[in-house]
Amino acid sequence: MRKLFPVCLPILLVCLATTVPAQSNKAQGGGSFMVQCPTSTVWHPGSSVLGYDPTQQEGSYTGPKTVTETVNGVSLPYTLNGGAIKCQEISGGDGFMTEADGNQTFMFSFGPLSGMDAIKHGQPGTQFASVFNNHYNSPTLPSSPNSRNPTYDPSRPVSLNGAVADPAAIMTIGVLNGNLPMPLAAFDEDDEFFLTLSNVGMIMRPDLFEQHTVHFHGYPNASSFYDGVPDATWAINIGGSATYYYMAPDAGTYFYHCHITPPEHLQMGMVGQLYVRPRQNRVPVGTSLYSSLELQQTDLRTACNTGLAGQTAKDILCSTPLPGVNNGAIQQVDPFAGVDPRIPAGTPYKYAYNDGDASTRYDIDVPIQIHGFDPNFHFVGMTFNPEGFADMKDKYFLLNGRSYPDTVGVPGYAGGPSAGSSNPDSASRAIGTEDSDGLTRYSQPLPSLITLIQGERALLRLSDLDVTEYQTLASLGIPMQLVGFQAKLLRDQAGNNLPIVTNSVTLGGGESLDVILDSTGVAPGTYFLYTPNLDHLSNDAENFGGLMTEVQVCASASACTF
Repeated sequence: MRKLFPVCLPILLVCLATTVPAQSNKAQGGGSFMVQCPTSTVWHPGSSVLGYDPTQQEGSYTGPKTVTETVNGVSLPYTLNGGAIKCQEISGGDGFMTEADGNQTFMFSFGPLSGMDAIKHGQPGTQFASVFNNHYNSPTLPSSPNSRNPTYDPSRPVSLNGAVADPAAIMTIGVLNGNLPMPLAAFDEDDEFFLTLSNVGMIMRPDLFEQHTVHFHGYPNASSFYDGVPDATWAINIGGSATYYYMAPDAGTYFYHCHITPPEHLQMGMVGQLYVRPRQNRVPVGTSLYSSLELQQTDLRTACNTGLAGQTAKDILCSTPLPGVNNGAIQQVDPFAGVDPRIPAGTPYKYAYNDGDASTRYDIDVPIQIHGFDPNFHFVGMTFNPEGFADMKDKYFLLNGRSYPDTVGVPGYAGGPSAGSSNPDSASRAIGTEDSDGLTRYSQPLPSLITLIQGERALLRLSDLDVTEYQTLASLGIPMQLVGFQAKLLRDQAGNNLPIVTNSVTLGGGESLDVILDSTGVAPGTYFLYTPNLDHLSNDAENFGGLMTEVQVCASASACTF
């Protein structure tokens, strides 16, 4: 009996481990292994407490709300600040990208397994539970799940915004479906974000048993458990799925990437954009921005110890210091709402940070991931040879995975807006690549062309994860106002704003910047956002490409092509 026990016990445990989740998921999802987005948590308990449904909307921010929950006779107080529950699912595997000179490049990357319709149109794939918990091809899923993702094509009969529902579909849809940059993620301060990574393996390199992780670069995690650095936490094997959890504490521009052999996986394309919107966006119209920022000082998690309510110390790590002067700014409806089709009617102003004085106000988000790669490194990585890390030399320089002229989408190219092209959407101008199964997938869906109605302000959310080069971006004709660096508002502890007005910014690998382009008073026309490093204005051996895109300023909405 003692001899049989060590053998039988592991078998029994394996049987239990493989049957219990199936029964649990059957109760939730009709027998499928579909990833489920929570519909309530301690921080987002439901409409009865918050006054709105956190699985479908963020709700207005009117200050912290204290609630008490009794567990086993013990009262546990919580401070709630609104926000919502949001989820996203991505695949870890391989794919191809197409450059402006026609070069087709193999890459390791992450692809979308939820919100695919939104991602195809250059939007975040982050979704409320009410959308995520539907099958991705549900004919009843609304085309416009929330104001963050307005309707792009109301005539389409099927929405692809839900999550992939079945393991077989994950392994089928996920292969050779890598994006560069990896699927865009965006959520709001105070949100709880659940990100599931499914490692589908590499169809072009079946000999590789690559683990993958997701590391939120520069993001203030409370614990290393979800940090994605394998030295401190876990990694995901091929055929496995795991869900990361993040509480959104600070607004700003971040990015995320795989942290397994980072020089290799970053070079191969496992980099992506991530940003967090501030509470100030949720302040009700007509409310003082300064007063709403004062409310944050009553919450221990966001208090800056600025002298309010008996506080005397100055906190040098505070991310939202009060402005030195209350300028009377109030929240109001964006005048371009309903005029610019990208801004739904009635949408209030947006802000890069909780500034309290509207100094970081803008109209449209423009996330731009800067990246460079060496095609020889990618080719060697596809042909069963060891990569020479010391020999890496970037020859393509990318904005959102594209080199000029594909950054803007031109007739005659895969991403061009001309009739008969493979471009699925005039707004994203995504670049299509035919995969080994004969289907065309759009691996570079995030647009780089910047279109502004005269008077609009664009927030360039710039991040760089190049592993070999520093990158510089310059703007001629439209001044660049740098308002944030490394996801922190440029403001001193005395409340003085310290924006930098310049015509160029430089980023190293692992850095992010928030830059506002204000088209007020700018003559209609085409302007360029480009690098003054001339050797970065090329597509490998071809000149006049690389790190450059266009800023198109229109006199009116009717004169713009969105």
